[in-house]
Parts: sequence; C-alpha cells; structure tokens
Amino acid sequence: MLQVSKIAEHKEEYIKALKKRNFDASDIFEQVLTLDETRRSTQASLDDILASSNKMSKEIGLLFKNGEHEKANILKEKTSRLKEESKELSEKLTATIADLQNLLYTIPNIPHESVPAGMSEDDNEEIYKEGDIPVLAEGSMPHWELAKKYDIIDFELGNKITGAGFPVYKGKGARLQRALITWFLDKAIEAGYTEYQLPLMVNEASGFGTGQLPDKEGQMYHVTGDDLYLIPTAEVPVTNMFRDNLMNEKDFPVLCTGYTPCFRREAGSYGAHVRGLNRLHQFDKVEIVRLETPENSYAALDKMVEHIKGLLKELKLPYRILRLCGGDLGFTSALTFDFEVFSTAQDRWLEISSVSNFENFQANRLKLRFKNKENKKELAHTLNGSALALPRVLAGILENYQTEAGIKVPEVLVPYCGFDIID
Repeated sequence: MLQVSKIAEHKEEYIKALKKRNFDASDIFEQVLTLDETRRSTQASLDDILASSNKMSKEIGLLFKNGEHEKANILKEKTSRLKEESKELSEKLTATIADLQNLLYTIPNIPHESVPAGMSEDDNEEIYKEGDIPVLAEGSMPHWELAKKYDIIDFELGNKITGAGFPVYKGKGARLQRALITWFLDKAIEAGYTEYQLPLMVNEASGFGTGQLPDKEGQMYHVTGDDLYLIPTAEVPVTNMFRDNLMNEKDFPVLCTGYTPCFRREAGSYGAHVRGLNRLHQFDKVEIVRLETPENSYAALDKMVEHIKGLLKELKLPYRILRLCGGDLGFTSALTFDFEVFSTAQDRWLEISSVSNFENFQANRLKLRFKNKENKKELAHTLNGSALALPRVLAGILENYQTEAGIKVPEVLVPYCGFDIID
C-alpha cells in the first residue's frame, strides 16, 4: 500500500511511473488526497471538541464544588451538545478512514525505474540465459506421458479424489518430489535462511497484509465457515509473522525459508499449456523471504537471484531470467525477475520462480517498521522468491533427463532419492 504522504509529495512522478503498468492514477490520486484532507480536517475538529469538552468537565466540577449549580448546569448542557457533535465527527472520521484505506488497497506498487514498459508477458526482457538445451532422441515424450509410462504421477487418480489440478505422486515420483523439497530447504539453510514450518491457512488480515487481498481474492480458496484462506504461497504466513512489529536496525537482515503446499484456484485456466504439471491447483514450493533496510534491499534482491541461479546450475537445467515489464508485474512488486526452465519435450519455457522486491509496499500494510540510526521509525523493505516451485522443475527434470533406458536423476539429488534412474 502506498503512503499518502508520498503520494502527495511525488504525485506527478508516481502517475508517470504507474503508466508503465498501464494504470492511470490521476483520478484515484485526487480522490485519495481529497479523502486525506477530509480525514485531517475532521480529526482536527474532533480534537478541538474533545479538548473543549474536557476543559468544560473540569470547570463543571469546580463550579459544583463552589456551589455555582446554575452555571454548572448550563455548561453540562453545552458538554452534552459537544458529545453529540463529537459522536458525529467520530463516525465521519471512521467512515473516511475506511474509504481512504479501501481506495489505497486498489492502487498497485510503484514500479522500479528499471522496469520496462509493456502490455503483457510478450514485452518482458530476457536478461540472462544459461545451460545447453539437450537434444532428445526421436519419440521423446512430454512429462505427462512419461509420468504414465513410469507410473510416477497419477493425474486421473487425483481427479477422482479431488478434481483436476490435484495430482497424486507415486513411488519414485513421490520420492523425487520429497528429495527436491529437502534439497531446496538444505540449500536455503546453507545460505543463511532460518527454516519455518507454517500454517496452511491464514486469516483475512494476513491476506491483506501481503497484498493477496483484495487483489487476488478470486484466485484464493476461501474456507467460508471460519473465514480463513488456503495459502497461495508461503510468502503470506512467513511475512505476516512480522506484522505489527517494531524492530531495530541491528535486527536486519531477516532471512526465512519454508516449504508448504500452495493452493490456487487458477480460474479460467485451460488448454494445452496447462496440461500435466504445467498448472495446478495444489503444488509444493520452497519459499525464501527477506526483511531488509531500504538501502540494502536491492543488493539483497541480487543475492536471491544468485541463490536461485545456483540451484538451477546444480540441477543442470537450461534456464533464462526475465525482467518483468510493467504490464506483467505483480500488484505488490516494485521489481520482479522470473526464472524459466526450458522444457525440451514441450519446446517451451516454463516459469519456475519469481523473485521480487516489494520495497515498503507490503510493510506499510503490515505496519512493519524499525528504528533507524537516528532512532526514527521507518518502514522496512520485504522481498520474496520461489526457491523453487516444484511442479515445473519436476517437469523439466523428467523431460530433459529422459533417455531410452529411463529418466536419469540429477546428480545432486541422487543422495536424497536413493536411486539414480526412474525406469
């Protein structure tokens, strides 16, 4: 959520920046500033009335004490009228604050200056590519056919139990999945991240805190009886651990990691590009989250990018990195790098990680602050990244490592799996 003071200070600059997102902020900024002016004037009037009422209450006490009952009763009538006025102003203030908050919730984050303009994923910038794309033998299969051939993932059984998008991993498929999760966590811990095991459901305040609500409400599974939401990513519970915290500068950086299943409705998803593991309603992911001071957050983003590059190098998967354009940038992000692995059997790139700096956008919602060197309160910066999302990594391994003898297991995973080939 943007700070009103910053909108007022940088209005024209922000309007120009948000055009990269194809978002016209002119009218909504005027509404924000008008509501904020109403809020401030209403608060000032309320403060004046409350001060007058308090002063009169003291005077009434003295008048009664001195036997001046008539004057005291006149003042009591005035305080009664002031109470009515203060009640009306208090209700107006509450309504104005709610309207202002709801309006601010609809404004996306200001993109970083390096974000390119663009309308869609077609306008994203490729900034890095590494790894050789393997040449597969004739008759090579996409992962959903390999899963059936080697009996390691059963999509139909998942459909029977729950519905489409909820696969069942079996035998060596389940063991490979578990190996990936453990290896990803171990690598994060080696890099200095503290592991957390997290709730898979969050309350509404947590959804608003990290910006999934109200922006992604239609994509989240809502447990209506308890008003809880199944998490779309571990970012939500991890970051909300620090909601309403006042920290000290010496506490930074804060590095967290966690494995969770993730749940996304993915409404309207269909077609060949969502077959198999390409898009699921439930999938596993290891997340890394960092809390940083503003001056260090972009250096931290670079470290996160290097961490994920290291994972893909060790897995020996061909990958590329994209800088997302304004039209494809997530609502809460200031700058995002997407990692994509090449699926040789499908002849296409598959997104397997997004690494983002939210600057203070989430922190403002979360009221996550710290005391800086001057002992002044300041909003922290939050960052997160997938390290990694499993389904498409697994798809890439199955397809790129297939041979006539079976599917080889990446060397770094063999000690975790206990086998070196799926045959």
